[in-house]
Amino acid sequence: MSLARHIAAARILVVGDVMLDRYWFGDVVRISPEAPVPVVKVTRQEERLGGAANVARNAAALGASTALLSVIGDDEAGTAVTRLLGEDGIEARLHRDATLDTIIKLRVIGRQQQLLRIDFETPPSHDVLADKLDSFHAMLPNHDLVILSDYGKGGLTHIKAMIAAANAHNVPVLVDPKGDDYSLYQNATLLTPNRSEFREVAGSWKTEAEFRIKAEALRNALNLKGLLVTRSEEGMTLFTADGVFHQATVAREVFDVSGAGDTVIATLGVMLATGMALDEAVGWANQAAGIVVGKLGTAVVHPEELFTKD
Repeated sequence: MSLARHIAAARILVVGDVMLDRYWFGDVVRISPEAPVPVVKVTRQEERLGGAANVARNAAALGASTALLSVIGDDEAGTAVTRLLGEDGIEARLHRDATLDTIIKLRVIGRQQQLLRIDFETPPSHDVLADKLDSFHAMLPNHDLVILSDYGKGGLTHIKAMIAAANAHNVPVLVDPKGDDYSLYQNATLLTPNRSEFREVAGSWKTEAEFRIKAEALRNALNLKGLLVTRSEEGMTLFTADGVFHQATVAREVFDVSGAGDTVIATLGVMLATGMALDEAVGWANQAAGIVVGKLGTAVVHPEELFTKD
């Protein structure tokens, strides 16, 4: 069976903080007389899925059957998120919270440069998070792999219980972490911090040897099968009980790194759900990251960009 057919049979469940990324594109025409800031005449607007929704979008774009479980507000932005998920063929299990504003990241772009970002967000309520946990338990047995996308916005308050449930069902669980308390992620299958996130938890290092010692210590302390540290221009390094596997960066041109971590964990999840070995899956994730950083904003990688015919 071809890789594409294996991917089409894979069932991915993504859980986490959903966002709506809005882009206002325009031309910088002058400096404001009110303050020393540029005036942007907006000529075009775009909406894209962000956060955990971008992870789901990346998994679906590769051809996997993808479901997303999250919390949104009972507002216009939440309706936009629901519509975009439907357009991408993602099964959306979204709990609406009337007390919550759907997270929006508004970016103003002038001449292909980001000039300003404005964030709108409020934390979800306890009741809606409890309902979400019940939905997770119901959906879990029908999926091959779980991705927990933590953006620190409150949507993964019950992450310890989710990891425990996934382990009880022998479903691999991948986590894109946030913050400095990684004890929340103990017993996950794989963690994918970027370089700055890893430094926040493990401390700084001066040599490659020191970095590897810190990474292996963290992997052991959290009882992880794998720790993948993405390192920007230095590539990415995987730590497992079998040793260290490093992939050099393959980016031809870095245009925008926003959302690259979403592409990495989505690609990893899809490949692992097909039964692929972890080091091979990391290779594909590295290739996907090299492609997506050449695109503006939160974006996806399509099969025709990533695969040759197999």
